[in-house]
Amino acid sequence: MKAIMLQGTSSDVGKSVLCTALCRILYEDGWKVAPFKSQNMALNSYITRDGKEIGRAQGVQAEACRIEATADMNPILLKPKQDMIAEVIVRGEHYADMGASAYRNDYVPTAIPILRESLNKLAEDYEVLVIEGAGSPAEINLKDRDIANMKVADLVDSPVLLVADIDRGGVFASLVGTLALLDESERARVKGFIINKFRGKFSLLKPGLDWLEQHTGIPVIGTIPYADMGIDAEDSLALSSLRLKKRDESDKALRIAVIRLPRISNFTDVDPLYDEPGVTIRLIASAAEWNNPDVVVLPGTKNTTDDLRWLKQTGLAELIRQASDNGAYVVGICGGYQMLGKELHDPDGVESTYRHSQGLGLLPIHTTFHAGKRTVRVEGEVCGASFAAGQEVTGYEIHLGQTVREDGSRPLFRLTDGHTDGTIADDEAVWGTYLHGVFHNRAFTRAWLNHIRVQKGMDPVSEEVRTESERREASYTALAALVREHLDMKKLYEIMELPLPVT
Repeated sequence: MKAIMLQGTSSDVGKSVLCTALCRILYEDGWKVAPFKSQNMALNSYITRDGKEIGRAQGVQAEACRIEATADMNPILLKPKQDMIAEVIVRGEHYADMGASAYRNDYVPTAIPILRESLNKLAEDYEVLVIEGAGSPAEINLKDRDIANMKVADLVDSPVLLVADIDRGGVFASLVGTLALLDESERARVKGFIINKFRGKFSLLKPGLDWLEQHTGIPVIGTIPYADMGIDAEDSLALSSLRLKKRDESDKALRIAVIRLPRISNFTDVDPLYDEPGVTIRLIASAAEWNNPDVVVLPGTKNTTDDLRWLKQTGLAELIRQASDNGAYVVGICGGYQMLGKELHDPDGVESTYRHSQGLGLLPIHTTFHAGKRTVRVEGEVCGASFAAGQEVTGYEIHLGQTVREDGSRPLFRLTDGHTDGTIADDEAVWGTYLHGVFHNRAFTRAWLNHIRVQKGMDPVSEEVRTESERREASYTALAALVREHLDMKKLYEIMELPLPVT
């Protein structure tokens, strides 16, 4: 099995997106290709068809390969839960909650056999692996326990491409500095550089690239333009880029506030809202940023109770209640849904040290946390909302806790497994759901926003709604075309020791 590994000079340089591009390019060129990332620290996760939880980036990369994602594509997932404590997920299933020292000193030494087994399984079905590193391979204080970068390259004897983000500045220093901190054997694995997120005149950059190649003896095989292709992000650092997305600032735009919880998870849930015409979206984390939104979205969180307490301490909880009383629309997803209820109980301290918490009281529900996490893909139809009655929906659940509706309250969705999900208020101004990806049901999202527009005396949006699968396929294809244009494909194939595809 051949492989190519992308490592970065830091987090958020674009490794995940570039790996997605290479997955689609190699698929288009006729290879049986799969993604791999040994250890992923991310709060954006993906549920495989068999209910296993992996990093969202590897799920997206598998989609770009047009294959089903498996837990072997990301055998170890770390989900930060509290300060210096993370949930450790091994081959898609909860293993333990561990402190950083315990994980580093006790668990990491046992991990190599797990990685090797997953790699061997992938080798049975695929010809090529596109491997994503994590952070930087040159963190000298962590290198002896780094199982996400050069140790993986050694396991599969893979060449490495080093990726740097020129948009943040210091690109030459970061590349040369990273090389300087690698061991000689590790430097030998680096076969090329990729300059990512470039905007400007290439002629002004070219002298620097020439110097870099002469100084290091390593070729620059690609300078990739800055572009937003709508590919799901995995790193929480990407939240900052959401603030830069285009907004409709006209007086007729719906104003949507997404609460940036300290432990926000699966924030890709709100990505489709940025695609909707006639909305302006702000991520807010303080009362000073409030500005009287028309719609408030409480996203998922890795720790509902602690983030609920933060919401109260910042004054945002009271602002949300007041906004609801004054006609704003409020939505909660997963942990955000739990917060909208009346009470949260944690009798066994499963999630936090707080045994009982008062919710925001906007929905007639009660949540109790129990050991055991529900991770499953679901599908169903809208049963409780008049604005989208009968529409089919899909999504995935990742949550602790069981939520019970009070008698007489309305569920939002009826699932094909016979269960119902979510709750919607009688006036339909407040609703919540456990379905991550709910807004990726584009017809449902458009119907909901148009319902709000009509209620506010605004004209509904009539633009065509593309399905999520159509959007994603178009994004993968466009991304592959962009990267193929700006990457030396002949050199890439040479580095991978693969024959060039017949054109």
